[in-house]
This record gives sequence, structure tokens and C-alpha cells, in this order.
Amino acid sequence: MATGIIQTRERLAFRFDKLGLIIAILVLYGALLAPFATFRANRIIQGEARAILEALPPPLGYGLLALVVAGAGVAFLRTPRLLRMAVALAALAALALLIGVAADHLTPPDNSFARVSPASGFWVLVFAFSLLVADALTRLNPGPGLRLLVFAGVLVLAGGMLVTGRWDDLSIMKEYANRSDLFWTEAGRHVTLALGSLVAATVVGLPLGILCHRVERLRAGVLNVLNAIQTIPSIALFGILIAPLGWVAANIPGAAAIGIRGIGAAPAFVALFLYSLLPVVANTVVGLAGVPHAANDAARGIGMTDRQRLVAIEFPLAFPVILTGIRIVLVQNIGLATIAALIGGGGFGVFVFQGVGQTAMDLVLLGAIPTVVLAFTAAIVLDALIEMTMPNRSRGNAA
Repeated sequence: MATGIIQTRERLAFRFDKLGLIIAILVLYGALLAPFATFRANRIIQGEARAILEALPPPLGYGLLALVVAGAGVAFLRTPRLLRMAVALAALAALALLIGVAADHLTPPDNSFARVSPASGFWVLVFAFSLLVADALTRLNPGPGLRLLVFAGVLVLAGGMLVTGRWDDLSIMKEYANRSDLFWTEAGRHVTLALGSLVAATVVGLPLGILCHRVERLRAGVLNVLNAIQTIPSIALFGILIAPLGWVAANIPGAAAIGIRGIGAAPAFVALFLYSLLPVVANTVVGLAGVPHAANDAARGIGMTDRQRLVAIEFPLAFPVILTGIRIVLVQNIGLATIAALIGGGGFGVFVFQGVGQTAMDLVLLGAIPTVVLAFTAAIVLDALIEMTMPNRSRGNAA
């Protein structure tokens, strides 16, 4: 009797996927219990939740329910990896298309004040099927090129929805339409802050990391100072920099003319630069320390100088670790640049803080979603580059 029960449990464990069970629960909750869209007569009043069958025309609503329930079954059972990937991507494409249909369906004709936003059920479904895609990719263990191709396909899908106007009736797109010029101006400032501070930190941090690797007595002091900077909260660091940069602008000729001021982009840039130094310096030290001694000994044996060994042997072998530090910096800076809006530095944080002040969630999302997309894109692209630059890489050890 006990043996039969154990065998039954083993068969069930073999047929059912543990992570898939969590995904299936999320899918069913998002589809059947949580609202799919929120309708508001204008951008200020409280919204009214709409389920899938209320937010969509009946044929499309029942079709979406059938697709996501089937996706829950595919996730729950131990199905082939390619099938899991295909179903998850199909569900994400359907969600992307139908949330625009829901906005058009719920908005009264010739009404420019009504607002329709994705509700919690939509976001739960997107998260669940994105998790299913990530799980399928992990099990398939593809190379970096294929991962980039899948991600590019997702971006093309989103771009197609924007270009064709499928999302124009969504509240976030109406907020964008009212601020399109400002949006691209702040996008440029955000990218300039994130990338500019990264370039500056790389230019300073690489030589400093090499120096710390070569001079052991210097290493502990430099890394301790950079660690201490990392412990300062971002808003506090922005505030600390206001006074010295204001003094520089007032007392050094030409400083104000090139944009150095107590508030604005200058303190934000300096703060991001300071935060960026530790990952660049530390990863340079770790990468160079990880170069095999045999490689250096062989280089010395053939008469290479210290500079030649650094350029031709040590740096190429340490490059994947150094690039990992640059990846950390870029993703970190894209997120931290949002805070620059508090001191007049611009960026997507302008929309985030305006939305918070006006209790307008769609305006918050207008700043938050591009920030997340930029950070996610940077992480995926640089992860692929890191894997491509690893010596003796193989599919078996790809990570």
C-alpha cells in the first residue's frame, strides 16, 4: 500500500513541473480573479476595474482566456521546451495586442478625457509568461546570439504596436502625446547622464584598477574609500555635491559656462561617476588577479615587457570580468539617473516625480517603463557580450 502511494507520488512529480505550478497559479489568478484593465472617466478620478470579458469584445475575451488557460496547462505539465517557449511568446503577443483593443473598446467615441490603463491582472499575466519564456530559455541553454534574437523579437513586437497605433488609446500613450517633445528631451538627458558617467568612470577606473593591482599597498585604501562612497544614499550624495559645485561655479571662471552648477546635471553626473568607480576598479583588480601565472611566465620567457604583457596577455584575459563591472555600472546608472530629476538634472525621473505629485500613475509609468526597458536591454546585451568574450566558452558553461 505504502509502496503504491510512493510510486503514484513519483509519477505525479515526474509529470508536473514545480516552477510551472507557480506560473500556472499566477496565470489563473491574473486571468480569472484580477482585473485586466482600469477605466476612468478622466485622469483624476478613481478607476473602475474591468475583467477580461468586460474589457474585450466577447470573441476576443473568450479567445484570450482559452489561450492563457492553455498556457497555464503547458507550464504546469512537463511539456517540451520549445512548446513552452512558443506558447509563452504567443500569449505575450496576444496580451500586447489585446490591451490596445481593450482601450479602444472601453473608450467612448469622441471622448478625449477617458483613460484606460492595464490593471493588475494584465501585469501578472505578462510577468508569468515572461517567467515561462525565461525558464524555457534556461532549459534550452541557447547561445548568446539566439538570446539576443529572441529579445530583439520582443522589442520589434513592442515597436510594431507603437508604430501602428495599437496602443494609442491607452492612458500612458495619451500622456506621451501631451508631452512628446519633453519626453525625448528628457530621454536624451537620461541616456547622457547614464552613459557619460559610465565613460568617465571607465576612463578613470581602468588605470586606477591597474595601479591597484600592481601596487598592493594602494589597493586597500582606494577600495575602502570607494566602498564608503557606495554607502552614501543617492539623494544625500546629490545634496552633498550642491555646495562644492556651487562654489566652483561662482569662483572659477568659465565653470558656469560649461554647465557646472550647484543644481542640475553637474551634481547628478558627478554622483553617478563616483558610484560607478567601485565596480570598475574592483572588477579590474579581480580580473587582472585572475590571469593565470603560467600565461605571465610564458610571456616573460619570450621577452615581453610589463606593458606588452598588460596589453597582449593580461587585459584580454581579464576583459570578461572587467566588462561585468561595466555592465553593473550601466544598469545601476540607468536606474539612479531617475533620481537626478530631484535636483533639476532631468531624465525620466521628471515624469516619475510629476506623476507622484499629481497622483497620476500613468505619468509615473511614462518615466518608469522606459527606464526599466533601458536597464533590461543593457543587461541582456552586455551579458551576451560577456559570454562571447569568455575564453574557451562553450554552450555547456554558458551562464
